[in-house]
Amino acid sequence: MARIKGGMNAKKKHNRVLKLAKGYRGARSKQYRVAKQSVMRALASSYAGRKQKKRQFRQLWIARINAAARMNGLSYSKFMHGLKLAGVELNRKVLADMAINDSEGFATLAELAKSKVA
Repeated sequence: MARIKGGMNAKKKHNRVLKLAKGYRGARSKQYRVAKQSVMRALASSYAGRKQKKRQFRQLWIARINAAARMNGLSYSKFMHGLKLAGVELNRKVLADMAINDSEGFATLAELAKSKVA
């Protein structure tokens, strides 16, 4: 039986990694061994980054809601508590968008929350 060499598969694997490392500086984009380490780290960082993006957006929405609520005489926690008591089920993304683009609508929600808290 003839011997099968692994050259084709190794070349394919190397090229796949080097393609992912395209744009890296120096040996990171040229040499397989260095490129493999860089690509593994980059993939791990991108996975973590996708999780962090969700946290950062929620943090941004809360900051925007807090700023708008304080302009209407409420703290963030009292505003959210008032909305919960009033039965308003808007998520933070929508509330943050209202705070920026629809200040009159946000002000009515703030008055509603203020009346329920007091």
